[in-house]
Amino acid sequence: MTRQPITATEVDRLVVTVITDNYYDALRPDTKVSTVFRSRPGSVIHAEHGLSYHIETEVNGVSSTLFFDYGMDLMGMTHNIEVLGIDVGRVNAMALSHGHFDHWGGLTEFLRRYGDRIPKGTPLYIGQETFARRFSIRPSDNEPMDIGKLERAEIDKFGVVDIRELTEPKEIIPGGYATGPVEKVTDYEKGNPNLLVKRGDRLEQDLFEGELALFFVVKNRGLVILSGCAHIGIINIVKYVVQISGISKIHAIIGGFHLVNAQTNLIDRYIEDIKGFSPDYIVPTHCTGFEAIVRFAREMPEQFILNTAGTSYTFTS
Repeated sequence: MTRQPITATEVDRLVVTVITDNYYDALRPDTKVSTVFRSRPGSVIHAEHGLSYHIETEVNGVSSTLFFDYGMDLMGMTHNIEVLGIDVGRVNAMALSHGHFDHWGGLTEFLRRYGDRIPKGTPLYIGQETFARRFSIRPSDNEPMDIGKLERAEIDKFGVVDIRELTEPKEIIPGGYATGPVEKVTDYEKGNPNLLVKRGDRLEQDLFEGELALFFVVKNRGLVILSGCAHIGIINIVKYVVQISGISKIHAIIGGFHLVNAQTNLIDRYIEDIKGFSPDYIVPTHCTGFEAIVRFAREMPEQFILNTAGTSYTFTS
């Protein structure tokens, strides 16, 4: 389906802070756009198999903030929020990329701890099937493992957020957009047959039709695209964002690319296509996988940044 491009609000300044990720290294060097959090006694960053972001946009001198994904560990995200000094009370919106526990696991603790500081009725944007039960067949197993579900009642009981399911792209804070469902256009991003969703009494392959990504247009720089796991395919996501924004210049791609355990020829295809986008920066996180991260570092050394939990990325016009 061809969609008429939106007229996106340009941001003068964008700050993406990776609250938690799989890896932490206080000794990584800063770059032109990234600042690593330096641990010191009493201020230690928690890393985990999970992902969480805090985003701040600035448009015409006005700042707005957004939380996107909430890690896995009940205490990990909130611990890092305190260490990083993030002001939760300034939040304008929240979003969740998809219904896997390593992205919503810290959400209820976040709401419990900060519910009295978060403005009542703050929107929480989700995609379809966010509350479905998920299963996974691990490499060493034959039977599906129940990996849980996010319970809507557990969120509603706090009376803090207004849950809104997206079916199309939407500006969720000034200059910050959620994709809504992403169109599939590649022939090789077919998803993982070992990731399942329960529909009625049946387990079916999870195609992540409702997975959300975020994007921003930084004035004079281009698109910054932010994914959770990109189960729907990071190439699909980038192509869709280019289509709906009408902007082809990619400033940065940040997020999980879900290439963990991927075959070498598939990683090659991803690198070829991402090179074709000519991003200024490429920052693979979380579920991208060690082998794929190494390949991105080798093949795109000028654009590549190795992410570490607690790092902030600042993009300015």
